[in-house]
Amino acid sequence: MSVLVAFSVTPMGVGEGVGEIVADAVRVVRESGLPNKTDSMFTVIEGDTWDEVMAVVRRAVQAVAARAPRVSTVIKVDWRHGAADAMTQKVETVERYLSEPATDC
Repeated sequence: MSVLVAFSVTPMGVGEGVGEIVADAVRVVRESGLPNKTDSMFTVIEGDTWDEVMAVVRRAVQAVAARAPRVSTVIKVDWRHGAADAMTQKVETVERYLSEPATDC
């Protein structure tokens, strides 16, 4: 099974510069040992079980909450039986289609 979670954690009530606090959340994810990627909008993490992945998300939110009076969190979950390495495979599939000549609809 693959549980793929894209999430963002936004500290509120701390002013405009939130990068240092967001880094606390990303640090939690990276220290988890689970496959992950961070971009300008979301951090994606993948694990074998819902509990495993959501425990990391919870700790990331708690890390931000330790420094901010309010935290906004957005979460998207792809929960799929029989999948593995979905974080990489999904992108590779799209890239494969992009490398093929376009077809008329």
